[in-house]
Amino acid sequence: MSTVFSLVAALAAAAPQAAVAPPAPTQAAAQGVTDYPPAFFADGNVSTALDMVQRLPGFTLDTGSSVRGFEGAAGNVLVDGARPTSKTDPLDQILYRIPASQVDHIEVIRGGAPGVDMQGKSVLANVVRKKTASFRGLFAIADEYAPADGKQRQGYRLEGAGPLGPGSVEAGIRWGSYFDNGVGDGAHVHVDPTGKPLQISHVAGTGDGHQPEATAAYETSLLGGKLRVNGRLFWDHYVYQENNYYSLPAGRVETDRSPQDQAQTEVGGRYARDFGSTVQMELVGLRQTRDLKLGDSFTDGTDKADFFLRKATVESIGRAVLKYRPTPALSLEAGAETAVNTLESHTAFSQNGAAVALPAANVEVEEDRSELFAKAVWRPSPQWTVEGGLRYEVSTISSSGDVVLEKDLHFAKPRLLVAWAPGEGTQVRARIEREVAQLNFDDFVATSSLNTGVVTTGNPNLNPQQAWVGELAVEQTFWRDGQVGLSVRHYEIADATDRAPIFTATSVFDGPANIGEGTKDELQFDLTLPLTRLGVKGGRLQGTSTWRRSEVTDPTTGQKREISGLRHQKWEAHFTQPIAGMNAIWGFDVDSGWRETYYRFDQVSTDKLKTWVRMFVDYKAQPDLVYRVELRNLTSRGFRHTRQDFAGPRGANPLQATDDRDIQMGPSIYLRIRKTLG
Repeated sequence: MSTVFSLVAALAAAAPQAAVAPPAPTQAAAQGVTDYPPAFFADGNVSTALDMVQRLPGFTLDTGSSVRGFEGAAGNVLVDGARPTSKTDPLDQILYRIPASQVDHIEVIRGGAPGVDMQGKSVLANVVRKKTASFRGLFAIADEYAPADGKQRQGYRLEGAGPLGPGSVEAGIRWGSYFDNGVGDGAHVHVDPTGKPLQISHVAGTGDGHQPEATAAYETSLLGGKLRVNGRLFWDHYVYQENNYYSLPAGRVETDRSPQDQAQTEVGGRYARDFGSTVQMELVGLRQTRDLKLGDSFTDGTDKADFFLRKATVESIGRAVLKYRPTPALSLEAGAETAVNTLESHTAFSQNGAAVALPAANVEVEEDRSELFAKAVWRPSPQWTVEGGLRYEVSTISSSGDVVLEKDLHFAKPRLLVAWAPGEGTQVRARIEREVAQLNFDDFVATSSLNTGVVTTGNPNLNPQQAWVGELAVEQTFWRDGQVGLSVRHYEIADATDRAPIFTATSVFDGPANIGEGTKDELQFDLTLPLTRLGVKGGRLQGTSTWRRSEVTDPTTGQKREISGLRHQKWEAHFTQPIAGMNAIWGFDVDSGWRETYYRFDQVSTDKLKTWVRMFVDYKAQPDLVYRVELRNLTSRGFRHTRQDFAGPRGANPLQATDDRDIQMGPSIYLRIRKTLG
């Protein structure tokens, strides 16, 4: 860490600045928009647009989904009224690259507003940047150190933006090495149904990698409109290594090594043009590729198993939207989107050199998908907002190789959202919508976790999961910048995607499958609590908690159970407070972790990630120079994997053994220097 410490010593020095009391946000009642000026965030010592967004009352950042297509992959933040064109450049990283000094204000739209594409979200933030033609840049260096095992990793970031020819350019490079905070050492025990130990061992695991990345964008006026093109290159090299040392039976050693290489490319563009004051056209084009190579080799000194996966995906998207706003209270939108997605996957599995046949081991899949959509937002009075929309999706999926099939799918996806503001700071929202999940290409191919004895086969013959969703949400602001919210959602599910046995001529494997109907219920509570009135000057507590319950019919036992992989409860809390007499802020973040249970035909496995705590201090030595110190994972959060093995299909066969791995990850120290230029 000497590099970071020397830079700290060389760059530090400035007089502290007094904290500024933030003003109240302004309500634009006629439009349903709340404006937050930069002064609102003054006591938060913010440095980036990401810092500002994370301090918005009652707002939780959603970085979007990794689904195919453009329409359903959006996050809940716009930049200058437009959604970022990139799908692979994470939304939080885009916000991190925008200095707080470049933000004019942030708008928060709750329940919809005319002229705003809500991207299917009930709450949306819009980061509005200042209009400037000057150069601006960013340099950052970071260092993370884990005292328990002496691991140390660095990261570097260099970015710049400014005028170039008739337009403006943005470019950046990032390189970082990392160690996997979900990997560590711990105890392993394998017991029979009576609890008698059959195996006892100590697990020692490591996960290390590095990620280079380059991004660029150019924006200019063209034919009366504005054109923006962007590109991204990303690589990731990661190696997981685990040694399992047994005391029962004594002397046995298991080794599992899994290297992974991934390369991503993306190029995209958006063209927008206004036709008068009421009509706007937007065209979007995007192409991205992803190549993945993954190996997994396991041996106990006597037996050996090897798994190999190579997967290449390509996505090409075209989208056109026409927007019409005849009055300030009404906006209409219609458009179409088409996407072509391809997957080429090759997998191989062997035991002691003998090949083991896997269903769908080598497949080529192509999806041609088109969608027509129309949306309307009407604000008949300052108290009411109505948003309605209809999307109609048509797709053809074909598969060749080990699985030859072709299917046509079509779904209508209506949506209706009504928001009511009965009084100052109060909003009630009701939503009904038909959601249709996309088929996950990862479900089409086999995967492995040889160290826990699981090989999962692929299944290209899946239907998308569908659900009718009803939601009711209530929000109330208080104490100028406090907010409390409660949301209830109910899902009626068809073609639930879960786990089921997949049979071959000689074997049976676990795999993804449609298992029929189901239900899911969610209760979400959000709180932003200013603490000055409670005696903690300048303090702020922000948190969210979600409870879930679900029910489907198990395809193996015929009994009711929860949906596999659904996290039934999760919460997080964030506290910040300015440090008196300094231009600094301290705080902590707490994440409850989660539990996931998977119901395979002959196994029930539960993964539990335990509570994680981070403390930090941000010191703004100068307006353009910020130091950050973090103490990460103060609870030495662990990861526990428990697997129940049955003698055959569950329900008809008894429990054979229980395998439990309790892995602990130690704390680390993270330092970062961030210097803005211009």
